[in-house]
Amino acid sequence: MSEVVQEPAAQRGALQKVLDAVERAGNKVPHPVIIFLALIALIMVLSAVFQAAGSSVTFEQAQLGSDEVQTVTVSAQSLLDADGIRFVFTSAVANFNGFGVVGVIVVAMIGVGLAEEVGLIGAFIKRLVKVTPPRFVTFSIVLLGVISSIATDAGYLVLIPLAAAVFASLGRHPLAGLAAAFAGVGGGFGVNLLITPVDGMLTEITNEAITDPAQHVSITGNLFFGIVSSFLVAVVATLLTEKFVEPRLGTYRREEEAPASDDPEVGPAPAAASGELSPQERNGLRWAFWGFVGVLLLVLALSLPPGAPLRNPETGSLVEDSPLLNSIIFLILLFFFVMGLCYGKGAGTVKGSMDVINPMTKTIANLSGLIFLLLVISQFIAYFNYSNLGTIAAVGMADALEAANLSTVWLILGLIAMTAVIDIFIGGVVPKWAIFAPVFVPLFIQLGVSPDLAMAAYRVGDSPINVATPLMPYFALIVIFAERYRRKVGVGSVISLMLPYTVALLVTWSALLVVWYLLGIPLGPGASIYLE
Repeated sequence: MSEVVQEPAAQRGALQKVLDAVERAGNKVPHPVIIFLALIALIMVLSAVFQAAGSSVTFEQAQLGSDEVQTVTVSAQSLLDADGIRFVFTSAVANFNGFGVVGVIVVAMIGVGLAEEVGLIGAFIKRLVKVTPPRFVTFSIVLLGVISSIATDAGYLVLIPLAAAVFASLGRHPLAGLAAAFAGVGGGFGVNLLITPVDGMLTEITNEAITDPAQHVSITGNLFFGIVSSFLVAVVATLLTEKFVEPRLGTYRREEEAPASDDPEVGPAPAAASGELSPQERNGLRWAFWGFVGVLLLVLALSLPPGAPLRNPETGSLVEDSPLLNSIIFLILLFFFVMGLCYGKGAGTVKGSMDVINPMTKTIANLSGLIFLLLVISQFIAYFNYSNLGTIAAVGMADALEAANLSTVWLILGLIAMTAVIDIFIGGVVPKWAIFAPVFVPLFIQLGVSPDLAMAAYRVGDSPINVATPLMPYFALIVIFAERYRRKVGVGSVISLMLPYTVALLVTWSALLVVWYLLGIPLGPGASIYLE
């Protein structure tokens, strides 16, 4: 087994020393399971304290799928009184079953695991590296990460580990590739070059929060801003990766075989994909291509004709609440399974049924530690939501910002900052906006600016924090991916790796929106900055 040799990085500057300190401190904390168990205990105590203090908030909340804005009163609920204890004891299974990340990871990774074990991923990386100019690799990975949000979770499950392997094959540090992809997928989640399902949900909530029936926003209301923002995220993350993150990580060297981890839940790093494709690999890729074409034709046949099964049965849409978009994770499984099987047959790495079953079984076994961690995380999230502490904090901050009577520029920056802070604790794009929209949309209208601007500010604040908060559901999976390339990696390592992206994206993206507003550029087709 070969050893990874990590050369000392260059002389550390002040910022690098700060990040090193963050990494050391973060890695000294206990295992994530212990951290979340401690957080559960803290939430239980705080919920009892806030309930005893009579903490409650009343606010206007937009209802997704309804034309009404309801007045809601929420009080702190203790997890230590009789009702709370009953909830803790009776909801454990439901909490885990309702935590969608578990099913998403297991289903998708079965197909991806097969493709990796039979050699498809390694051969594909060789081909990708050969046809992509080296100077465009980082930018392409980040931009693909931003675009991947149209397929929700696909970027986290496929692109991030693939990017790490691509960097390793180029002799670059794989953790830099992982960071670049994570910055694109998570840090740019709120924007895209295309219209996504998230746009539809945010638009609907925004329209419900508009009290003037003459005003409304379109699903394309942030399209221009989203396109420019996508390239901004790609440029900023690329420069940060190549000019700061890679030098800080130092040179990554290994021999021909990638090091295998001693930890069964981590699994080995993908084999190095440098050099020329062998005849068997070329043949396997041809077979995989035709497998891809076959699955694609099947999906098109089930989607394009009027009344096709993968269209919305009521509206016929392929976008809004369609079975096609709701089946993205299954499609990832299907594409990778068929392509992996075809590659294995063509390359000779699959000779019998056990050559298919064993890789998938191994993949599930490698995920066992992560699944246990997600069990604990699912309980924490359920208890936090039950206590209503997150809602109370969010409404309190929103009310304080409303009472501050700020100018438009400061209101934009305030909404961005508040969204970023709350995003540390409350994930998901829709839940926070359902609370914030009824407060901020009328404020922006009172200042004579479009609700589209409020929606854009919310997007800017919501995304960059995703890559630096351990409470993000996929954060644990990113740590698992990182452990393939560095044995002693931990939560602190990933936080210190991603924190520069969070800061850089928040600063540059906020500046872009403020300049956009000051110049009065439309945020989308027919979406003027100012109300007419």
